[in-house]
Amino acid sequence: MVDMGKTDETRQRRQAGEALRRWAAQGRSSGVVRVLERHGFGTVATGQLLAGTADGERAGSVFEGTMDTVALPLLDSAVTMPGTAKGHVTEPDALAAGLACSGGAQLLGHPLPLPAAATLGTSLAEGEPCALASTADGSAVLVAGGTGLTQVVGTLGAPEVDQMVLSRMRQLARIGATATEQGEVAGTSVLVDVWVPVTTMLIVGGGAIGTALSAQCELLGWAVRTETELEPAVAGAKEFTAVDVLALLDHGPAFDAVLVELLRSGRGFCGALGSRHTQEVRRRRLRAAGITEEELARLHGPMGLDLGASTPAETAVSLVAEVIAVRRGRSGGPLAAAAGRIGG
Repeated sequence: MVDMGKTDETRQRRQAGEALRRWAAQGRSSGVVRVLERHGFGTVATGQLLAGTADGERAGSVFEGTMDTVALPLLDSAVTMPGTAKGHVTEPDALAAGLACSGGAQLLGHPLPLPAAATLGTSLAEGEPCALASTADGSAVLVAGGTGLTQVVGTLGAPEVDQMVLSRMRQLARIGATATEQGEVAGTSVLVDVWVPVTTMLIVGGGAIGTALSAQCELLGWAVRTETELEPAVAGAKEFTAVDVLALLDHGPAFDAVLVELLRSGRGFCGALGSRHTQEVRRRRLRAAGITEEELARLHGPMGLDLGASTPAETAVSLVAEVIAVRRGRSGGPLAAAAGRIGG
């Protein structure tokens, strides 16, 4: 099972990031178009982004391309100067594109300086949290990327504004959902987009544990991709971002190829089930396949926290609990014995 909506959104976002990173590495100027204000459309994705260069290369979209007659001319000029444009989408055009209903929007286009494009592009391409803030007129830009949004490039013109906006960006990132906000910050009108990748768990194998894991992921708001054949499982691993998770249920030696792909790439959380004997045999095979000790250290096997789980549902809790603990840098022990702050 694959969540196609999430897959398409993630793929488009990564493609936009890869394009921005490539253009920056080539020293090519780029601009972006974002949604400043909107009305109607029903439920639409936040964090919409259209990027392009002066010679017409483009990546991403806004409103599924339904406002291209407005957005594309704005993008052409955005490479060199900021500006805004308004557009409206009729009900038939909106429905044909998969939007809920008609609507209108004011779009903001502005240049993206090379350092900002490189930082934003890398984070989007690698599936890391990132954020882009600009003044509402597009004259100043601030980008933050990486874990904790610690890689900061640019300024909105005043240290006080930068710090307040960065604080809000990081707060939104901790909430764990992509968001778009527009408002006043210390007298400056600011547009903020924060992109938080949605985790996909790639479950390789079937059975009751796989079913329980799918249900657990649904509770967490994670997408699920379940594969039982080798080729699509490896293909899924090749699409991993930094926030994705592998739960390898199948002990067959052929599925070592999935682990090899992830351990060498360094992307995501790589977990495998099995007894201690199964784990040791698997590790010997991986070493024979050329996996280094440093790469092997990334393998979480046996996957899960020691909760004494005995049922498939309890095992699923154990597995996702380890993922959460590793992401937060926690041991997974009882809160009563912890000295640090409670919660993330």
